[in-house]
Amino acid sequence: MSNSIFTMSSRMIEQERFARLNRDRRRLLPRAVLLGVLTGGVAVGIHLGLDAGEALRARLLVFAYGLGESGLAIPVAASALCVFLAAWLVERFAPEASGSGIPHLKAVLRDMRGFRWMRVLAVKFLSGLIGIGGGLALGREGPTVQMGGAVAEGLATGFSAGSEERRALIAAGGGAGLAAAFNAPLSGLMFVVEELRGRCASLEFFAAAIACLAADTVCRLALGELPAFRVAISASPAIELLPAFAALGLLCGVLGVFFNRVLLRVQALQPQTPWCRKASWLAWGALVGWLGWLAPELLGGGQRLVSGILDGETQLVLRMIPLYFLARFALTVGSYGTGAAGGIFAPILVLGALLGFGSGSLIQQWVPLQSIEPKVFAVAGMAAFFTGVVRAPLTGVVLMIEMTGNYLLILPLLVACFAALMAADRLHDLPIYEALLERELRKPRAKR
Repeated sequence: MSNSIFTMSSRMIEQERFARLNRDRRRLLPRAVLLGVLTGGVAVGIHLGLDAGEALRARLLVFAYGLGESGLAIPVAASALCVFLAAWLVERFAPEASGSGIPHLKAVLRDMRGFRWMRVLAVKFLSGLIGIGGGLALGREGPTVQMGGAVAEGLATGFSAGSEERRALIAAGGGAGLAAAFNAPLSGLMFVVEELRGRCASLEFFAAAIACLAADTVCRLALGELPAFRVAISASPAIELLPAFAALGLLCGVLGVFFNRVLLRVQALQPQTPWCRKASWLAWGALVGWLGWLAPELLGGGQRLVSGILDGETQLVLRMIPLYFLARFALTVGSYGTGAAGGIFAPILVLGALLGFGSGSLIQQWVPLQSIEPKVFAVAGMAAFFTGVVRAPLTGVVLMIEMTGNYLLILPLLVACFAALMAADRLHDLPIYEALLERELRKPRAKR
């Protein structure tokens, strides 16, 4: 008798739990759709703005080249002004909007930081446009993640959402920002699970899935449905090449850890006095402008450079690839160190593409009889270097599949990413966003 009573009671509790979950989902559904639409709109805005900024920078360079050597002063002065303004906006109005903003978003989700969402949204958008448009080697993806979280915080405040629903919306907004940046809804969902929350609560997963789909739909309607990169592959890579992809993954894991340590070291070396910081912004901006005069393809988020490598339009001589890698490495670390709004998502994909393409080209020379396509190694390098830096291998794999629209690469991607994960874990190094989170939590709280 007691057993039957206990069974009935357990069923009633389970039924009540499902009923409550369904009520929460029905209430959350329109809010998650609205969140995705608004986040997609913000992502479209910064995408189009940065495209316009890049076109303006290219026209400015053409004009400067026409003036001869004296024209060098124009890109140097323009970049110095842009970097200064981008960094000043962040420091003056919303220090929590510096860099990618993902560590701050993680702190908000753990109830360790408040969220001045209106300030973050405005400053992030303007600083990102000005800084990246001025040539900083940063990406728009980190900013769209934090801006998606800011939109979610605004909706949660407007709807008077409870703490659980608020966290679900903020996590979903961050995932929607990533999905919109790359036209990759599954990657946005995986990023929420692997990185932002580290767990998969049913309500959060539901909200993130809806918001990512809605944001991606908005971006596809506004910007087109093609994948971010076009990669024409003749056939699936031979099974005999898997050890080569594993070796590439190990290399990416080690260099990913090195990238993290250098980035954190540069962050720690930033000047403490206001006038020194401002002088460093101007100096770095001038250096960016000078490099842009010499090699404009090195500036900005780097998507055109990667696209050129993958579709064959950019012909890189093997001996030049290490120079490009070192230049982009230094530009990314230095640009992030300014504190201007901008993420490292796209820059680490560029570094991975260069590393993978160089490795594939080298193997192609060593084994000329084997059918080897260096651009396949470039795609694997992107995912593996991302894994070495962020430690989110499934996000890296899904992201590359969605960005290239090619499922033939899934096995090499898995091998390279998990090899990178093992190498990075072996070096006992914190993932970059966890390390930056620790640094974020050492800062004084921003005043409301």
